Amino acid sequence: MKREGYISWDEYFMGIALLSAMRSKDSNTQVGACIVNAERRIVSVGYNGMPTGCDDDEMPWEREGAYLDTKYPYVCHAELNAILNRPDVSLRDCTLYVTLFPCNECAKAIIQSGIRHVVYLDDKYAGTESHSAAVLLFGKAGVTCEPYVRTGRGVTVDL
Repeated sequence: MKREGYISWDEYFMGIALLSAMRSKDSNTQVGACIVNAERRIVSVGYNGMPTGCDDDEMPWEREGAYLDTKYPYVCHAELNAILNRPDVSLRDCTLYVTLFPCNECAKAIIQSGIRHVVYLDDKYAGTESHSAAVLLFGKAGVTCEPYVRTGRGVTVDL
């Protein structure tokens, strides 16, 4: 008899995105991403962080102040990291599970990479210009977006 109570594919992939977000050193916003192909195989994961070779301890993580003294010109978003860090495989027709709705810059990378569907957990920047631009870009490029529907299932992992 098949076991009952196992997690769904959406729970699994969003769970991987959430687990990936836990690698972020950002003290304010931790974002994770998981790219999945049509065969439900994970192609790549990413989280928001500094570029490879840039020491996290030497880079700024502040949100306010002079632009070059903040994290904003330096941090790579989770979506971009997942796209750039994938092995040599196509992302055409893949689905992106991400813990935060993508910004307009990530939307461009998502579209250019061939990802066709985005499932997002949080949309806290809805109404901003970046969000509006991302929505417009996704619509024009035929990338579908849907909110992840929380199941309320709790998962505990002892490491």
